[in-house]
Amino acid sequence: MNIGMVCYASVGGSGVVATELAHALAGRGHHVHIISSEPPFRWRAGAPRLSFTPVEVPSYPLFREPQYLLALTNTIVRVSREQRLDIVHAHYAVPHATAAYLADQILTTVPDIPAPRTVTTLHGTDITLVGSDPSYALVVGFSIEQSHGVTTVSHSLKSDTVDALGIRRPIRVIPNFLDCARYARRADAGLRERISTAGSGEAVVMHVSNFRPVKRLSAVIDVFRSIRQRVPSRLVLVGDGPDRAAAERRAAEHGLTDAVTFAGEQHDLVPWLSAADLFLLPSEKESFGLAALEAMACEVPVVTSNVGGLPEIVEDGVTGFACPPDAIEMMADRSVALLTSPDLRAKVTRAAVEMVRTRYCTDAIVPLYEEHYREVLARRP
Repeated sequence: MNIGMVCYASVGGSGVVATELAHALAGRGHHVHIISSEPPFRWRAGAPRLSFTPVEVPSYPLFREPQYLLALTNTIVRVSREQRLDIVHAHYAVPHATAAYLADQILTTVPDIPAPRTVTTLHGTDITLVGSDPSYALVVGFSIEQSHGVTTVSHSLKSDTVDALGIRRPIRVIPNFLDCARYARRADAGLRERISTAGSGEAVVMHVSNFRPVKRLSAVIDVFRSIRQRVPSRLVLVGDGPDRAAAERRAAEHGLTDAVTFAGEQHDLVPWLSAADLFLLPSEKESFGLAALEAMACEVPVVTSNVGGLPEIVEDGVTGFACPPDAIEMMADRSVALLTSPDLRAKVTRAAVEMVRTRYCTDAIVPLYEEHYREVLARRP
């Protein structure tokens, strides 16, 4: 198949999943063309059957704001015509599903070139935050309904989509996935020493995200503060985003500046996760929880909130601990138990790794997308 993959380039689950899916599909013999504002965060150049086309937004004095939707639509149309795409796969509803719909309407007027079918994958905040905003809801709902195929990354998000937007079109749940050959514990003694001084006995507590309010960095720091009162430990925050400055202030207010490391964005997360003893994800909303899945694959026990899709991958007390989002002390208690009980830690990490490798590896999930593409193409009039 010839597939156009439309996604955001910035750090975040939707762009990561879209890029990894593109690489996996190319590895399985498909031709995949990524369309985005710039090469995505997980883009690896040089792979066969994989190309990248940037969306170029010209500066025009008449427009006060950049017209990304129009430029994206135009790019989808151009790539579809040049590459004879079979599928345009839009990751994240806004504005990608809308651009895919507009491109479809244009391409249906082009003679002798069948218009590609559009598939939209919903990832979370495109529904729970943006899609539920009255300023966008009607357009988001319409764009989803007009897609030829719709998927979500969890059953929780499927339910949220129907409840928030009244979507009647069938929605298929295809969860996120990992390259399990790459996501396995890979210890880096030098990195561990840089994070936590050798011989200090400090446990390393880690959080990875794009530092948006929904990730609740303040709660991460509050949980860590309670952990540190009982266990010598250091917090490592991997990522970047609008809440970084507030997190730095929060750490300073609690006297934790010297105990918190801001590591910035990291393209290769495996050695960082492998240097951790515990992973915290106390999100307000989390439609899947890809970062938690990555930590589990690297044999790092996770403590998360029990919101959205997280309980679908974190079975409380079995593959990790999932607590009410405001239960700061409960999260800290579960964290301390994992850090101080080798038997509990070993039991949880074994169960988590087995779950990931049984249910969430590339070879288990990518064929579900291929099957969905074929179903959508078979319905072409």
